[in-house]
Amino acid sequence: MDVQVLEGALVEVPTKAVTGMDRRAFGEFVGPQGELASYAFGWTTGADPHVARLSVGIGAGNPGGGTFHAVIFENEGGHAFSLIDDPFESVPQGGPDLTAHEARAHEDLPFVWWVTDQIMQRDRRAWWMWHWLLRTTCVQTLEVFERREPILLVQHDADDGTWQLIGSSDADGSTAKTGHLHHAIDEDHSLIDVLDLPPGSSATRTGIGHPWKGRS
Repeated sequence: MDVQVLEGALVEVPTKAVTGMDRRAFGEFVGPQGELASYAFGWTTGADPHVARLSVGIGAGNPGGGTFHAVIFENEGGHAFSLIDDPFESVPQGGPDLTAHEARAHEDLPFVWWVTDQIMQRDRRAWWMWHWLLRTTCVQTLEVFERREPILLVQHDADDGTWQLIGSSDADGSTAKTGHLHHAIDEDHSLIDVLDLPPGSSATRTGIGHPWKGRS
């Protein structure tokens, strides 16, 4: 059996204390030997600094079961994790909430970190969160930036890693706008389907609601 990361619900709630949206994504993990874990991660779009939160639960009903809680933050162009005491979410496979000290002493902590790495690699909502954490910029045509045209072409440039978002009009460098990639995903959740484009690749579609095609 291969590793499976099964995306579950995405809960979005407007916030009052901070301008933005509180997002929480849930899912299940199945390991190659049938190991089970459940997870939740989330972020608030208007928060500053950009720090996300994570809960991973294992061993429901077993003496060694527990729920591990952590923060996720930008670190040297990537991301890093740090265990915390404050519980984030309850998840089905989890047991009692563990403090950071209890989690560090837990024999299954290496497994939990491995699960976390798999979540970040395989859950498309985690890619969205990752671009929010890193404040990834993108270049958009004026028509896309002003929301007068839907995004029909997504290009991830090979030379500098720039993301380009283009509508039905031809790209015009003189009027192009720079924005954050996560804001574009906020407006069009279907973009999460192409966030795994490697540098040098692109994807196209014929309209909103139509499937993305191409990886070249």
